[in-house]
Amino acid sequence: MVSAHERRRGGSMSTVRRPCPQCDRGLRDAAMAITTDERGTVSYCHRCGYTEANNHMTAAGNLVQPKTYRPWVDKAQYLWNHSTALEGSIAATYLQRRGCRLPCADADLRYLPATGDYPHAMLARITDAITAEPISLHFTRLNQDGTKAGDDAKRLLAGHRKAGGVIRLWPDDAVTLGLAISEGIETALAAAHGFTPIWSCIDAGNLTAFPVLGGIETLTIVADNDEAGIDAAEQCAQRWADAGREAIVALPSIAGQDAADLVLI
Repeated sequence: MVSAHERRRGGSMSTVRRPCPQCDRGLRDAAMAITTDERGTVSYCHRCGYTEANNHMTAAGNLVQPKTYRPWVDKAQYLWNHSTALEGSIAATYLQRRGCRLPCADADLRYLPATGDYPHAMLARITDAITAEPISLHFTRLNQDGTKAGDDAKRLLAGHRKAGGVIRLWPDDAVTLGLAISEGIETALAAAHGFTPIWSCIDAGNLTAFPVLGGIETLTIVADNDEAGIDAAEQCAQRWADAGREAIVALPSIAGQDAADLVLI
């Protein structure tokens, strides 16, 4: 017999609602939708955004292996070890020119002097939003004078996971009852003049899926005033509200702007 949380669509597809392995709230929880058909299984939590795919096959019947990511070892740790504090660096000059507040000294944001194949850069460590385990690096390449090195200056470390990650611009022990989040690093640090502690979610996709974290009663979402930014903020806020938490969206009044743009005006 199909339970109240199961729905079948078509002859070979079924969707079952089950507890999420990441934000599990007990046996009666039904936040995780598990959809199965002849190609495999996709699981998605409608509360925290946890996603898992197994044994997918293409329409031609070819097996597509689940995507795997490189662990936080070797190159990632080497680069992080060779980074230095922001204060007095060209990365600090870059941020201050953008009207940003510098983060805590122990933030996951540092300066990487030019080394090997890597130019000068502002270097951010991406950690899992829930476990705080390091998963990747984010680079903002810089010129010697502290200006951004071109329109394509921002990069992620190839082969490493970004999904589910954040850049902790204030450490966990600074987060008590409230937390602010935004997409980009510069937006977060511009907003930090009014909202702290604050983390960067890197992009709209990560902000949309930002998980409901224990111990945080109020989440402030500093949104970019564009279609993707507003949609991401609204989805995140709704999920937190559904979980019984207060979620506030702070939005620049001018379309196309973010908090960093407002500081520069």
